[in-house]
Amino acid sequence: MNTRPPLTVDGHRFLRGGHEHRVVSAAVHYFRIHPGLWRDRLQRLQAMGCNTVELYIAWNFHQPTPGPARFGGWHDVAGFIREADALGLDVIARPGPYICAEWDLGGLPAWLLADESMRLRTSDPAYLAAVDQWFDQLIPVLAELQTSRGGPIVAVQVENEYGSYGNDAAYLEHLKAGLLARGIDCLLFTSDGPEARMLAGGTLPGVLATANFGSRPDEAFAALTTFRPDTPLVCMEFWNGWFDHFGDPHHVRDAADAAEALDGILSAGGSVNIYMGHGGTNFGWWAGANHTGKTLSEPGYMPTITSYDYDAPIGEAGELTEKFHAFREVIGRHVKLPDRELPAQLPRVAPQTVPATPVAALRDSLDQLSTPSHRPVPEPMEKLGHHRGLVHYRHRVTGPGGPATLTVDGVRDLAQVFLDGRLAGVLERDDPNPTVVLDVPEGGAELEILVEPFGRVNYGPHLADRKGLIAGVRLDHQHLFGWDVRVLPLDDLAALSTPPAAVTADGPVFHRATVDLPQPADAFLAVPDSHRTLVWLNGFLLGRLRTEQGPQRTLYAPAPLWHAGTNEILVLDLAGPARPLTVELRDQPDLGPVAPAPRY
Repeated sequence: MNTRPPLTVDGHRFLRGGHEHRVVSAAVHYFRIHPGLWRDRLQRLQAMGCNTVELYIAWNFHQPTPGPARFGGWHDVAGFIREADALGLDVIARPGPYICAEWDLGGLPAWLLADESMRLRTSDPAYLAAVDQWFDQLIPVLAELQTSRGGPIVAVQVENEYGSYGNDAAYLEHLKAGLLARGIDCLLFTSDGPEARMLAGGTLPGVLATANFGSRPDEAFAALTTFRPDTPLVCMEFWNGWFDHFGDPHHVRDAADAAEALDGILSAGGSVNIYMGHGGTNFGWWAGANHTGKTLSEPGYMPTITSYDYDAPIGEAGELTEKFHAFREVIGRHVKLPDRELPAQLPRVAPQTVPATPVAALRDSLDQLSTPSHRPVPEPMEKLGHHRGLVHYRHRVTGPGGPATLTVDGVRDLAQVFLDGRLAGVLERDDPNPTVVLDVPEGGAELEILVEPFGRVNYGPHLADRKGLIAGVRLDHQHLFGWDVRVLPLDDLAALSTPPAAVTADGPVFHRATVDLPQPADAFLAVPDSHRTLVWLNGFLLGRLRTEQGPQRTLYAPAPLWHAGTNEILVLDLAGPARPLTVELRDQPDLGPVAPAPRY
């Protein structure tokens, strides 16, 4: 490790080793980047002129189930920090426990939702006990990497934008005390929107207050100065782009406009953390969601797409964009730029199209993929000890026969309804009338409901966003009791290796394609003939597409996931029916039609 002096506050200035210091940082999330590309992305941030890297730490990524946390492989946050240290970068760590970040449940683990009485992000003893056991595992790892111990960590955040959520000062004090007791001795800070109520609710006496914003830096800094007159000016999140939801356009921000705002921050003498410097990807099931309704039961649910490109200066596949060059020019006016050539674009695949053949219907594979649990009522996956995947509910409907209206309360987030294996209807979370008319045979029928959860809400008052069916199911006015429930994490799909002779069932169908590559390279995968798709590359879940909604039309498949030689692509066509599909390997991303990013 490189020995470096701590970051300290002297009135309006930061000092390093007795000299005035300007923090020029950019956000990058190790959990959104394949570990084989960590160093590459950090080098690109450094090439833009950054002297610091900022990272969130996602609790649920490390501890998806109660018990020992994972800190190896992709979860090796200490290894990521050491990569930054090896390049000479300082590190700002934001351990939460809540991080927002458009990440599932804002980084909180879904197993917290099994306790319906728990109050998240408060001094509720049950919640604090869970946070404390997590901090017992995480914080000593970070403490060993502080500047006081020869590491690169110069600052640690207490919670995250808490003033946008609540005002439980005892909770914030508990977190601060917990950081100190576990060995954190570097600069502590909070970050909030530049509004009086947010700053009052999210800050602590004696802890550096910083502001998050994307435009009008003079107004934001004025609000921060009014609240804390004698403090450095810091924009801890300079929102230079934005994230995307299914059904909305891909958000972009003009490079010159963003660069002008960045120059305003630096020209005012401020320090900055560019959010995002490089966005990365919400691989697997990890994308979050927003909700604009007054309650979770109202319309307003907006799930986030797999790509977290964010229109950042460094693109999802490491592209050095127009915004990168504009930012680099601005940063160079205020701090010395590294004297080295800019990193080149990494190799990409030669475009090709391959067939994807149906190999198994999901309905026919249930027993290979999961074991059911019998419950009196449908329950969400968190109550069943799971945090990701599809949820399947089965009930035997008895007579009398004839038409009847099925009402499904609390769909989280899309449900296909089957009667005796045939699709009867599709329901979505915000449907104003969540009903399906069934024609029940005289002798009864098998009722199945397959739920596709999207991201849990990651911001605002509605964090307790459980997945699956969270309320009852009625046939006409009669509640249906007695259900076989199974969660399908779809982690191990090796059981699908032997295809049946034919795939005839309605609903989701697995397809397999093989691709031969001379050497690994970055690629962008499209499945143009499928409306809703999950895609695995060599057993790794890249994410999901909703081609009928957009905006995203390709999934980023980074080079370290490919093999030289034969590669397997598995596609779950969630809408079905069984039919041949094609998978396109492209050398350019397609994130859909664009629209201006919001200005905050």
